[in-house]
Amino acid sequence: MHTLQPLQHPPENEAELLLQARRLAGLTLGELAFLAGLTPPADLKRDKGWIGMLLERWLGASAGSKPEQDFAALGIELKTIPIDSLGRPLETTFVCVAPLTGNTGVIWETSHVRHKLQRVLWVPVEGERAIPLAERRVGSPLLWSPDPHEDEQLRRDWEELMDLIVLGQVERITARHGEVLQLRPKAANSKALTEAVGAQGQPILTLPRGFYLKKNFTAALLARHFIT
Repeated sequence: MHTLQPLQHPPENEAELLLQARRLAGLTLGELAFLAGLTPPADLKRDKGWIGMLLERWLGASAGSKPEQDFAALGIELKTIPIDSLGRPLETTFVCVAPLTGNTGVIWETSHVRHKLQRVLWVPVEGERAIPLAERRVGSPLLWSPDPHEDEQLRRDWEELMDLIVLGQVERITARHGEVLQLRPKAANSKALTEAVGAQGQPILTLPRGFYLKKNFTAALLARHFIT
């Protein structure tokens, strides 16, 4: 195991990325942190993005906080997904921040959501709170692109949510809207407001929103690929 090292450069192709991701399967977050010279936090309360950051380091991700995909040269996004003992997702998956203004003429085909989900490397990680963070194991990776049915599900929800945003109904959108994609506030605190369109077309201030994949969508995706 001691020969395992983080990639020192962005992977040159999908095969290299997938091979490295498969090498991590079965190892604990504590082992991966130790080998990378990092100290794991006690928990994720203040370090919500730590698992993603650790895996980005191991896999040679290049994007950081930039709006492009994590592996921009390959067009691949990295998504870690916490799972329970049965392999089911424990939470929704953040996709990207939702644009609340300037949406005239936007279409699904060129949307940021679709761009982010064109090719995703899913890395399941044990997420049950009873397991100490350092002892949680990394699961087998999955390289995924939406099939026509999944793309249609996502498009339908995205169009419904974007219509509501454009029509000034952003404040009325709840997490229950959308079958597989939801829109909900994404802000560190309630003072971080952003501009949006009100019901009369007037500018309003509201909490920033993010697009999230619902658990039913990611559960079906994982089940289809991992449970035979």
